[in-house]
Parts: sequence; structure tokens; C-alpha cells
Amino acid sequence: MSRKSALETSVSALAQSDVGAAPLQIGQIADAIGDSASKESLDRLKHITQQMKNVENAKVLNRAIAAVHENDFELAQKLALKLLKKDEMLGAAWHVLAIAREKLGDYGSSLRAYEAALKLLVDHGAVAGDLGRLAFRMNMPEFAVGFFAHARVANPDNIEASNNLACALRELNREPEAIEVLKESIGAHPESPALWNTLGTVVCNTGDPAGSIVFFDEALRLNPNYSKGWHNRAFAKSDLGDIEGALIDLDRALQRPDSTMDEAIMRFARATLTLSLGWLAEGWKLYDWRLSPHLTTAPRFHIPGTVWSEHDLSGKSLFICAEQGLGDEVMLASMLPDILERLGPDGSLAIAVESRLIPLFERSFPTVEVTVHRTFQYEGRVYRTAPEIKDWERFDYWAPLGAFLSTLRGSLDAFPKASGYLKPDPDRVAYWKTELEKLGPAPKVGLLWKSLKLNAERARQFSPFEAWRPVLQTPGVTFINLQYGDCEEELALAKEEFGIEIWQPPGIDLKQDLDDVTALCAAVDLIIGFSNATSNLGAAAGAPIWLLTAPEVWTKLGSDYYPWYPQARVFSPRIIGEWDPALEQVAAALSQEFPSEK
Repeated sequence: MSRKSALETSVSALAQSDVGAAPLQIGQIADAIGDSASKESLDRLKHITQQMKNVENAKVLNRAIAAVHENDFELAQKLALKLLKKDEMLGAAWHVLAIAREKLGDYGSSLRAYEAALKLLVDHGAVAGDLGRLAFRMNMPEFAVGFFAHARVANPDNIEASNNLACALRELNREPEAIEVLKESIGAHPESPALWNTLGTVVCNTGDPAGSIVFFDEALRLNPNYSKGWHNRAFAKSDLGDIEGALIDLDRALQRPDSTMDEAIMRFARATLTLSLGWLAEGWKLYDWRLSPHLTTAPRFHIPGTVWSEHDLSGKSLFICAEQGLGDEVMLASMLPDILERLGPDGSLAIAVESRLIPLFERSFPTVEVTVHRTFQYEGRVYRTAPEIKDWERFDYWAPLGAFLSTLRGSLDAFPKASGYLKPDPDRVAYWKTELEKLGPAPKVGLLWKSLKLNAERARQFSPFEAWRPVLQTPGVTFINLQYGDCEEELALAKEEFGIEIWQPPGIDLKQDLDDVTALCAAVDLIIGFSNATSNLGAAAGAPIWLLTAPEVWTKLGSDYYPWYPQARVFSPRIIGEWDPALEQVAAALSQEFPSEK
């Protein structure tokens, strides 16, 4: 298969793929650089027009290219369509149309136009670069890698192509490959701050924030006004526990962000940093940036009606849509009792949650109407709606669940001191207790060691499974697997290398059967693990839990505990990536909690 045929196959797969919502998270900024509407790109298109035999078509195409240059993308689209109506085999017209529609935010239509241009233009390396950036923007790095690799083959000395390929490889947790690409390109272009910045992000994602700062410093030496470098150095400092230093760097970055998207990422990052310091009033106000339309992963709520904003709720009818990931839905649901109190006996509440949570929420909040939300991605944008609600006029207000944080969680004292706002099925709790008793008298400890959402930045927040060895070799404890997803490799490693059998509960899907998972969590004597969907379910049900967190995770809100779950005990490394000492502390604490009989 030719390179061009392979590209066309990738475009087809990209167009037909089913994309879920990406998790909302604070990120480093090292995007795919370049611009489909850059002067270089437009000069290349002008060169094509000079070779066109139809002079009239060439004039119209030049007008369309000029419109792109002037950011009049509506006119560029109109002129390109005019040409294609006359001759649909004009590859350059398809390329202009693709650029115009990309700039207008119509990613799906842009993708189809790029596909047509790819089939018709001889120089498909440039189209591949544009397609890679589009796929990257649509949070699909697995496709972007192929397009960027092709663009780099077409122009091996190009900074843009190498940088972009490294960014896509990083997002796929292929850091060693990304580093090799960057080393070669930096050797040829040591003056490029973008390359040094991207190398810093790759190194930071390997769990070496101190090492990454060396590369961010070089990017800033080359360009002291490089906002991405300041932001990313702040990110690395936060991993090292230096939140005050991170805020100084972030404020420097905010002096001149390169784009509205960069500013939104920085503002959201500032929210989490201020919350990490316990500055809740400022932090919750900035936390509204999580819903900025300039963040590609932020959901757009397709919900009609009046948005609640500090209105009196007494006697009102309110609709709430849960937001972000499943763990966040569970954690933020601790505010529902407070919201019900504000609505009073004459008010009413409906909430849309992930479908797997419905039975649990219906049992836990019997006076609340619980329905399902749907999240989908369309043309690079994430949308959330509640399809089963037909009569929206019956609600006085609606709000995303996080909108109540500043009102209901304005101080640490405002967090509930009692645990267990979710109510597992008592019959299933009894069932699992009986099953666990069959394993013998030793205490039963549930384990969680990863999340399914392990992209480049999130992966740093979880330890390698090997680091769990001292915990698993604690004598006198029976370990129960609560980890959802594919974990056969880790279970086998524990048995073969550590000599420990982790009990796999039979007859339960740990990813899908969340109501039964919550009952199982309530039946064990202790849960140990990182914050993921299951650990939040167990903690919300009141189960004893030890949480492993990053050093200055924002959800601790400047405290030395976990305000969301008062029964939780927290273990954190000195800096992110140093998981061995933290897990050794867990092992020592476990031996004290459940001393074995000798």
C-alpha cells in the first residue's frame, strides 16, 4: 500500500470512529504547532493556482486564499464551494474549504474536505500535517501519529513535523519514541523554544518533574516571553510540591497567552493551584473555567432553561446535571443533601447521572428524580444532555452540579463530618460479607491501583504495580481485587513474583455493575488505592479507605486530609513519581492496623 493510500485509510477510520468524551483535567501546554492558514501554507496554495490552466478558476481560488489570510473564513468557504460546484476535482479548492471549515469550528465537515484534498493533491505531505493537527485537536492522538509521521517523512528537517509527532507520541504514553524524535530535531534546531518545551512535557510525564524544569528553563532562555514554557514550568513545580512557586510562574504565563485555549487551560490550572493552597473563595470562582468553551474537553450542556446562579431555591423545581468523570459525579454528589435542604419540602429536584449510577442514586436519594445523561462528541466538541427529560418548562432552574461548590463548600468547615451519603443495597452487602467470610478470618482489604483513563498526563498520578510489593506482602491480610478493567497481568505478577493471591470476586463486572461494586466495597474491612470511580463509590458509601494521592492534589483543598470523605486517610509521596516510599508507609500502617498473630 502506498503512503497516500495508507493516509486515506486513516482518514476514513478517523471519520467513522466512535469518540467518547475525554476526561477534563489540568494539562501541560505543548500542542501540535503550525497553522493550516499560515503564510507558508497559503503561499503553497498560491503556487498551485499559478499552475492552473483555467484562469477564471485561478482568480476565484486566489480570492478564497486571500479571504483565509484576512480571517474571513465564511467568504473563503463560499468561494471554495463556488469552485467545487463547477469542478469537484479541484484539490486546492477542497484544501481551502477544509481550512475555512476548520477555522469555523466545523471539524467533521473539515475532515471530509481534507480527505477529498488528500485524494486529489500531489503534495499530500502538507495535507497530512493539517489532518494531524485536526486529529490532535479532536483528542485522537492515535490517528494524529500516523498523519504527523507522514508529514515528517515528507519534510524531515521541519521543526513543526517533528514537534507534532512527539506531542502525539507523548499522548499515547510512548515517551521514549517521543524523546528520540525530539533529540534528533533539537540537534538540528537547538534554537527552537517549542522543541525544548515539548521535550520538557515528555520528561515531566515520565515522572521526572525536576528533570523537566531544565528543558523548560532552556525554552525560556531562548524566549523569555514564551507563555507555554512558564505554564509548563508551573506544572512541574506543582508536581514537586512548590505551589507558591507554581503560581508565580503561572501568573507570568497569563501575561501573554498565545491563544484563548491556552488562557482557558491556564485559568483552570490557577483554580486548582489556589484550591491546593486552601484558598477556596478564589479557587471556586476560577473553577468556572472548567466549562470554558475554549477548552476542547469541556462539555457543552445541551439543556434549555434558566441557569441557576445564587438564586433562592426554597420551593423551586431544580434540574442538575452531573459533570466531568464518573468519580467526580460521585464525589460532588455529597452536596445533594444540602441542595435538598435548600429546596425545602415544597421544592423538587431532578438529577441526570451516568446510567450505571441510577439504581444507587435512586436508593440513596428517594425523593429525587434520577435520570440519565448522555455525553457525545461531535466535530471535536463534547456535549452532554438528558434525553429522557421531555418537559423542560417544569424546572425553574438548571445547573451543572459543580456550580454549587462556592455556595455549599466555601470553607473546610462546610464539608460534612459524617460519611456515607450513598446507600448500597443491604442484601448485596450481606451477600458479599458472607462470601468474604468463606476466605477465612483474616481482614479483607480491597485494592485499586489504576484508572482506565491513563493518557500521558494522568498516568503520572499512578504508581507502577511493582511498587505495591510491600503492601501485598503484608502478613495476615487477604486482598480483594476491586480494580476494574483489564488487570490480568497485575494479578498474575502478584501471584508469580510476590507470592500473593489477590482474590477475584466471582459473578460481578467491576466496571459495569456499579451498584453491586458499591455493596462489595461496603463489605470489605478496608479499601486502599488511588482515586478512581470505584474508590469514590466506596468512600461515598462510608467504607474505610486509604487514598494514595499526588503530593499537593487540589482535592485536599490545602488540608492534610481528604475533606470529601471524612473517614479517609491520605498517603502522598514527597514529589510525584516517588511512589516507593509512600507505598512502604502504607505497608507499615497496614501492619499496625491489622497486626498478624505470630
